[in-house]
Amino acid sequence: MRNIAFTLTMLLGLVTSAQATEGDIDAGKQKSATCVACHSVDGNSAISMYPKIAGQHSEYIYKQLKEFKSGDRKDPVMAGMVAALSDQDMKDLAAYFSSQTMSAGETPEDVVEAGELLYRGGDMERGIPACIACHG
Repeated sequence: MRNIAFTLTMLLGLVTSAQATEGDIDAGKQKSATCVACHSVDGNSAISMYPKIAGQHSEYIYKQLKEFKSGDRKDPVMAGMVAALSDQDMKDLAAYFSSQTMSAGETPEDVVEAGELLYRGGDMERGIPACIACHG
């Protein structure tokens, strides 16, 4: 059963990432003023508790914004941030942040290899799908 759930999770990620989002980068930049406080101007957050969203796939960013807005993904801060966004606003923000270049992180060398294994193949024993299945 665990293997089936794992496989379905990976497939769902692939299907979701295949959905096209058509946003306007310039419009997204104009709409990103609120995002800057946590994610920085270009999506490269300087605060480790907030994710870097620069260079992330637009489909993934759009999906997360939709899930915060619908309540499928819970975060009280993000729920407030996306409450007034239209579907097009979310597509535009996704286009803008995906067009940015992610800066290098500060991952300790002793966890890089294990992280790469999770990213590429997940961990079936712990029910962790491969990161690449959703994030690309």
